[in-house]
Amino acid sequence: MSEENNDNLGDELKDQANELNEDAKEAAEEVKQEAKSTAEEFKEGWNEATKSTENKKLIAGLLALFVGYLGIHKFILGYNKEGIILLAGFVIGLLTYCFIIGIFIIMAVAIIPFIEGIIYLTKSDEDFYNTYQVGKKPWF
Repeated sequence: MSEENNDNLGDELKDQANELNEDAKEAAEEVKQEAKSTAEEFKEGWNEATKSTENKKLIAGLLALFVGYLGIHKFILGYNKEGIILLAGFVIGLLTYCFIIGIFIIMAVAIIPFIEGIIYLTKSDEDFYNTYQVGKKPWF
């Protein structure tokens, strides 16, 4: 009888383990679907924000003036290659700062975006939009 109880107990535990396993699989599937949905929403939002046709003159101009050496204004306008060039130039300038040449690299990487920021902010909205967002003119 005790052996029969042990078998029943073992079967019950096995059934409970299988139920918990199924519940865990269902919960994991739900989490997977929610994560997919959230990722898709984020992707759509990002695409909408970065590919929008609204004029980005003010934000690009201010970013160019104050943190242009990081190339953020270029990324905002969709010029990834140029943004990477500015960011890499800044990092190289920092790494070579002690060899004097780094000072000149940082100065160049800071002056170019500053001039761009002034140009961006002094252009009319229509000019800016046509030149930098539609015409895709990457420098100056």
